[in-house]
Amino acid sequence: MDTLSYLMMGFSVALTPSNLGLAALGAVVGTMVGVLPGLGPVNAVAMLVPVVFALGLPPESSLILMAAIYVGSEYGGRISAILINVPGEASAVMTAIEGYPLARQGKAGIALSLSAWSSFLGSLLATLGIIIAAPVVSRWALAFGPVEYVALMVFAFACLTGLLADKPIKALLAVGIGLALSTVGIDPNSGVYRYTFGMVNLIDGIQFATIVIGLFAISELLLLYEGHRSGASVRIERMGRSLFNLAEMRSTLFSTLRGSGIGFAIGLLPGAGGTVGSALAYTTEKRIVERRDPAGSRFGRGDLRGLASVEAANNSASNSNFIPMLTLGIPSSGTTAIMLGVLTLYNITPGPVLFNAQPALVWGLIASLFVGNIMLLAMNIPLVGVFARMLSVPAWTLVPFIVVVSAIGVYSGKSAGFDLVLMVIIGVAAYWLRKLSVPMAPLILGFVLGKLLEQNLRRALSLSAGEVDILWSSWIAIVLWSAAALMLIVPQILKRRSGEPVLPTPEDVVAKDAPEARP
Repeated sequence: MDTLSYLMMGFSVALTPSNLGLAALGAVVGTMVGVLPGLGPVNAVAMLVPVVFALGLPPESSLILMAAIYVGSEYGGRISAILINVPGEASAVMTAIEGYPLARQGKAGIALSLSAWSSFLGSLLATLGIIIAAPVVSRWALAFGPVEYVALMVFAFACLTGLLADKPIKALLAVGIGLALSTVGIDPNSGVYRYTFGMVNLIDGIQFATIVIGLFAISELLLLYEGHRSGASVRIERMGRSLFNLAEMRSTLFSTLRGSGIGFAIGLLPGAGGTVGSALAYTTEKRIVERRDPAGSRFGRGDLRGLASVEAANNSASNSNFIPMLTLGIPSSGTTAIMLGVLTLYNITPGPVLFNAQPALVWGLIASLFVGNIMLLAMNIPLVGVFARMLSVPAWTLVPFIVVVSAIGVYSGKSAGFDLVLMVIIGVAAYWLRKLSVPMAPLILGFVLGKLLEQNLRRALSLSAGEVDILWSSWIAIVLWSAAALMLIVPQILKRRSGEPVLPTPEDVVAKDAPEARP
């Protein structure tokens, strides 16, 4: 009953007119932040810090506004990923694998509405998990040290590589390229410049916006131009239904629930978040579906179950990120790290005592997650038709718009023209990689997780004076290493036994699904 009474107190805080207005504002801004590649919730929340103090907002109102932006960005990231194959966030990379083929098949409305529903369910279940299991799961998260994180990162790479069973070498090559790009910049330990080639603009490394826009937006534009020149371009005329039906909701329900569970567990771990959660949710769902119904699987070519699991995992992870922040004072993402900093500016000490010392703040924030997710669902579903109409815009109008938005997203990071040139270079390289059927998802995953893998590998080795044995010194690490090995080996064994062709990668979708996109 104590929990219920605290939750009611939280709703009394979250439902005040001022906090409701801030939650609505955060939902709108968060969705816009998610749609625009390169901005990200971290930058948006960071820019708000001086604003909330200038306005004199109380701490609970400040956190409600920032949390709404954080969760809203996970909703918004799916829009550009589904419609134009340009993920707004790193966690939306997996969304593009199934969402973009669905849009090409004239099912953009279904994909957008179903992803909004799955995002809502994932967030709702994760928020319930915060209420019920926060103390228990936060203690479990403490069991993960540098050794376990190294094994977890390798497991994430193995999952995505094993997923592309027909092209494992190319998938491993993509992961290697991503890891190599993540090492550009200053060595965090020694301060030595690595792979900067004497260029000052590379000292801070390559920013995420430059990579993701080059890999997806610029290479996609080059492919569109090539198709137009050869007469093979596909104009998407059918928008399809703007809302999923009951049968589609039922068919994806268990996928959504599984993705929510995986995202919730991964979101508890600092640094992992929606990127790892969505990758693990997608690979898990693909295994389950293909084991039960190999002939009915369309993974990689537009499967609603894969889309639902990824979107649920994204948003579940973003919500469960608040558990270690509230209970342990440990940030699980860059956004929650900024929110922790805001608490300290209010002279509030985050950690286990926060629940007793500031119950109105903690439970007001938790209650606002319910309110914010309802607002986001109510806002995103009616706007599906508006978003989907982006596909009917003539290419001569849409393509320059994509180029301009992409350039703004890249330039806003460092305000350097060098990044625009680098974006084009990466885009041209990605164009040729995609022509060679090298998948982009493992590459971007390697780049995003590369720094985290390097940091934890160094910490683990420093604890053992360089002895490699420490990497499998705990039972959690052993389980993850074993699972990673199975993910790489089992698909190859099953492929040879079955003798059946394997599903194509997302880069094959353009050619294979082009006829389905015509009316």
